[in-house]
Amino acid sequence: MAETRPRQWDALWQNTHLATLAQPGGYGEIHDGAIAVRDGRIAWMGKRADLPAGCHAAVEHDAGGAWLTPGLIDCHTHILYAGNRSDEFEARLNGVAYEEIARRGGGILSTVRATRAASEDDLLAASLPRIRALLAEGVTTLEIKSGYGLDLESEAKMLRAARRVGDTLPVRVKTTFLGAHALPEEYKGQADAYIDLVCQKLLPALADTGLVDAVDAFCENIGFSRAQTERVFQAAASRGLPVKLHAEQLSDQEGAALTARYGGLSADHLEYLSEQGIAAMAAAGTVAVLLPGAFYFLRETRFPPVQALREAGVPIAIATDCNPGTSPMTSLLLAMNMACTLFRMTPQEALAATTIHAAKALGLQETLGSLAVGKAADFALWDIDRPGDLAYAIGGNPCRSVVNGGVPRQPALA
Repeated sequence: MAETRPRQWDALWQNTHLATLAQPGGYGEIHDGAIAVRDGRIAWMGKRADLPAGCHAAVEHDAGGAWLTPGLIDCHTHILYAGNRSDEFEARLNGVAYEEIARRGGGILSTVRATRAASEDDLLAASLPRIRALLAEGVTTLEIKSGYGLDLESEAKMLRAARRVGDTLPVRVKTTFLGAHALPEEYKGQADAYIDLVCQKLLPALADTGLVDAVDAFCENIGFSRAQTERVFQAAASRGLPVKLHAEQLSDQEGAALTARYGGLSADHLEYLSEQGIAAMAAAGTVAVLLPGAFYFLRETRFPPVQALREAGVPIAIATDCNPGTSPMTSLLLAMNMACTLFRMTPQEALAATTIHAAKALGLQETLGSLAVGKAADFALWDIDRPGDLAYAIGGNPCRSVVNGGVPRQPALA
């Protein structure tokens, strides 16, 4: 792993154990290791005893025996919004179904009303505490969806605020346009007309501004049909934008197979995923993003087919799905624990699901998600005995420090 000729590095971390996640099926452990950074990328890594002669760093760090992993990646969030929906939580506990709350004008539409009324500065300010909680747990990359605006002005406002998150905090932000999230009140009973608006006006205008990295939709019996979703995918493809999908959460709409047909980055939720959907995802390399927070919060009983996904070789990612209605969670470590306890994933799978597979779900696997020479120097240091501890403790946060593009920060200073 040494460079062909010795040079000075910007920084060097020694006395650390590396969990590289570079090979499938294990943590990729390097004990008593070292990792060097130059120009924001990993320049060398390996055992400390194998450090090349003649190389030195401008700054050297003693990691004190901490474990070092790739920076965590939260690849599915709705973390930027206004308002509060704790009343719906209470209603569900009193026996009102999620679908009924949505049909009454609650659910997503209540957040739409609050988000439309908020300023861009207000949205940014409201999101920062939630995002800081994630960064304090070693998150270095974050996906942020729109979808609480549902008109051009409000969707643009959300996406601009999402871009500003990356300018305000030390985190990489990928934006996703989720215009086909719900049917706005002004289009009640006119779903096809609203999809016309999304495909012909909203998506082209927002794509032209450079605010959109990917396109998503909610394909469900309380969302949009498979045919309507395909129209959104066609509009995205015409703009060269990758797609992903909220699929098979409450019923099997064959959304995952549709996503795979369009070479989608990911299909997310997947409790009702069929064998045909799994086969299509495997063939296309589409990532399965599981969201245990929503499963837990909604008290679902149908589990995503984890074993079948394993057997088919479909990469599995985990995310918080942070949103005000069904997963108000700002802990990716807790999501990892939930994936293990609820979905019977292993701790190693959970760490891969929040690093290398989460990177693939955002199309970033070539630069992020594992420790390898040439990849971005985004990593986290942990006061743990072994990598499996990250999915073990409930409510604990063993993150000692975080490095973004080779620049260290303390988690509390996110």
